[in-house]
Amino acid sequence: DSKPEYSTFSWIAMLFSAGMGIGLVFYGAAEPLSLYAVTAPEATLYSQQAMLDALKYSFFHYGISAWSVYGMVALAIAYFKYRKKEVPNISSTLKPIFGKLTEGKLGNVVDALTIFATVVGVATSLGLGAVQINSGLNYIFGVIQSINVQIIIIVIATVLFLTSAMSGINKGVKILSDTNIALAVLLMIVAIAIGPSLDIANFFIEGIGAYMNDFIRLSFRTAASGTLAQQEWVQAWTVYYWAWWISWSPFVGVFIANISKGRTIREFLTYILLVPSVFSFVWFSVFGTLAMNIATPTNPVIHMSIDQMLFGVFSQYPLALALSIIAIILVFIY
Repeated sequence: DSKPEYSTFSWIAMLFSAGMGIGLVFYGAAEPLSLYAVTAPEATLYSQQAMLDALKYSFFHYGISAWSVYGMVALAIAYFKYRKKEVPNISSTLKPIFGKLTEGKLGNVVDALTIFATVVGVATSLGLGAVQINSGLNYIFGVIQSINVQIIIIVIATVLFLTSAMSGINKGVKILSDTNIALAVLLMIVAIAIGPSLDIANFFIEGIGAYMNDFIRLSFRTAASGTLAQQEWVQAWTVYYWAWWISWSPFVGVFIANISKGRTIREFLTYILLVPSVFSFVWFSVFGTLAMNIATPTNPVIHMSIDQMLFGVFSQYPLALALSIIAIILVFIY
């Protein structure tokens, strides 16, 4: 009978901030461009099929499969926290199986592994963010790319995070999340306005169709019967993403559980699985199409490192500086 503590908009905004906002900005243009022009998973480079595959795999990596990991962990923690009045940690969710053993050494081991996995997930996100911010500052303002600069960026981001966390979810985290989702939508709207809007719409529709049609096959694809290059591709992309999402899930699960009081299970699962997934599909359609639209074998953008590709793509369109600055702010807040 509890009422939600946050508006639906703020709740969804916080889901993104905790979930995969950094990944969307980092890979939004880079992943489709790479899969289209650098290392196509199945089709010939620069072909129409490669373009469709690039979006299909991007949707797959950031779609329902990823959010189901977060949703499963978050739902279990939320249930035991609000219905069973248990401590909101992973070990509490194992009580129906192991009983009081979860209150002893077994529970400590589970929670220790959870902390380790969370550290790995946080380190990945912080590392990607610092590298991309550094690349953006280098591309726009000529700031040197170095480990020292990236450490400074991480320190500043950590201080901002701690300040936000100490001010509480209702103030710092909520305000930053609302700001971020507004900036993300603004960035997409501007990108659609300056880009090939009809192509974006067409590939969004076709990409969803290809994703739904191949979902089962992609979910079980290991490329075991394929070439060594195909097997390495699966490891470098799909397995990498699954490891990232799983390692990040304890932190995200606890956070989502804490902000979801008053939500029904149906509402909880519907919003967590569908809304972020559809937003991700639109995001990759916009920035992926923007990137693939300028991809040619002679365009230097395709030879850039992944952390620079977004800024390289923006440089090919009007309002490049404004778009790049918004992207840097997004990465910093995420």
